[in-house]
Amino acid sequence: MKVFILGFILLSLNTFGQIPPGYYDSAAGLSGQQLRAALRDIIDDHEEQTYASIWTHFQSTDDNLDGKVWDMYSDIPGGNPFYTYTFIVDQCGNYSAEGDCYNREHSFPKSWFNDAPPMVTDLFQIYPTDGYVNGKRSNYPYGEVIDASWTSTNGSKVGNCSYTGYSGIVFEPIDAYKGDFARTYFYMMTRYMDQVESWSSDMLSGSDLAAWAKEMLLEWDNSDPVNQKEIDRNNSVYQIQDNRNPFIDHSEFTDLIWGTAIGVHDAANLDFKIWYSGERLYIERKTGDICNVMVLNILGQPVISWQIFGESVDKPLYLQKGVYVMILKSKNESLNLKLLISK
Repeated sequence: MKVFILGFILLSLNTFGQIPPGYYDSAAGLSGQQLRAALRDIIDDHEEQTYASIWTHFQSTDDNLDGKVWDMYSDIPGGNPFYTYTFIVDQCGNYSAEGDCYNREHSFPKSWFNDAPPMVTDLFQIYPTDGYVNGKRSNYPYGEVIDASWTSTNGSKVGNCSYTGYSGIVFEPIDAYKGDFARTYFYMMTRYMDQVESWSSDMLSGSDLAAWAKEMLLEWDNSDPVNQKEIDRNNSVYQIQDNRNPFIDHSEFTDLIWGTAIGVHDAANLDFKIWYSGERLYIERKTGDICNVMVLNILGQPVISWQIFGESVDKPLYLQKGVYVMILKSKNESLNLKLLISK
């Protein structure tokens, strides 16, 4: 059983890279969907690029410090990749194997939004990657693979998903870049929050991420924090598009909008997935039978008590700063979680 401690500690708004003064002022003090909407208003209406110009832009956004293409589907951090690419001269073209050429990978597949602008040329989600690996990725969701049907030279995988909540075919990048792709998806969910509902993917549900994808990407974001590569790329794209990825600039924004993934808990063979966003509690369960939820303060006094039904629960939950215990009871079993609210 995975056990996570739920803690929401608002970090000071540290500045990563060249953030313009006052850029995020209108988002100060917000959380949840209000913060998501405020960030959308800050980063929307970017300067749309042409599809052909992306080849040139890669030279400033994805230079691997040695004049070579920084390909996250072939790179081996700290080691020697099996092949490297030179900008322009090695761009695809035709390919029949790894190492033939690089192309323009929509990390958020363009078929999900029907190739529509401006998403189709948004540099924040387009990366240079090996053409053959990109072809293997196809338009599969990102995920975690249980038995790989194919593995790239750097360890990226294709196969059925092992992450609870989804069992379809997925593409799994290496651990060193999972956070990069997670923050790319949080950007897409924010920049285009009013359009997501019309898109089609197993990673999406309504106007947001599907429950399994949200939890997985939150875990990827936490296990692979923002790095200098992302900071430099964020600054480069800003110079081109005149907008930024807020989740690179301020890593705390992710938790403030989507909460921390508490994880999957097995209580009497009943799986719980739980998130707390700072203003709402989300619970996903395998069955819809009765579950009692109680939140106690540090003195053991009940603060909130619910009886919930159904497989999906979305409840408002406003708590003052302090330490709490959440108790979930179902089928004579109980699950106790510690909540640390610091804001």
